[in-house]
Amino acid sequence: MDEDLRGILSERLRDVRGRVAAACARAERSPEGVTLVAVTKTVPVEVARIMPQLGLWDLGENRPQELWRKAAVLPATVRWHLIGHLQRNKVERTLWQVDMIHSVDSVRLLEAVEAEAVRQAVRLGRGVSVLLEVNASREPSKHGFAPEDVPALVPEINKLHNVRVRGLMTMAAYDEDPEKSRPTFAQVRQLRDRLRGEVSPAHPLDHLSMGMSNDFEVGIEEGATLVRLGTVLFEGLAGGNA
Repeated sequence: MDEDLRGILSERLRDVRGRVAAACARAERSPEGVTLVAVTKTVPVEVARIMPQLGLWDLGENRPQELWRKAAVLPATVRWHLIGHLQRNKVERTLWQVDMIHSVDSVRLLEAVEAEAVRQAVRLGRGVSVLLEVNASREPSKHGFAPEDVPALVPEINKLHNVRVRGLMTMAAYDEDPEKSRPTFAQVRQLRDRLRGEVSPAHPLDHLSMGMSNDFEVGIEEGATLVRLGTVLFEGLAGGNA
């Protein structure tokens, strides 16, 4: 069974990497500038553990508790990305287990992450990398800053010492036509470019987390450096989706 799973995942990953390369070619970018984050939120550990064996070390989870559970049994070399909402009472346990938090969606959360990063500075031995979540599609069901509120965050960002703001994250409204996501992604890229000229050099804003299984190629064409993929990798394997 493991060999069957490995074969399915290997083929799907090969197909995705080919699509990433084609999107990068259209945008005149290098595929090396795009990181695939395999979203393992609804697949069991037995499926998730195969991804590092196939050379994909970046895994993403929506729920902190599920990230904790899988991080405890998968190789320590996995780079974990928290892509879902993070409550402040879960910051302490999450911080040291993640490579990046994609979903900082309020000033209060940003402050909580900074405070905990200071407390855990010795244990972490590094700065904490975060992305600011932008609700550019303006859907009530989604978390994130309104695009027009992001420029006002510059003073808050520049106060941070142990947290590095590495960029922005967004989700476009779902549509069967991926082209419908392009204006959302373009807006967030332009917003990131604007912020780059206003924040201190400690915050490189070098990442854009944009694009999921249905629209990741458009995300790449609009500058995504991180794409969050679930369905295209895990569909049918215990209900994977994203």
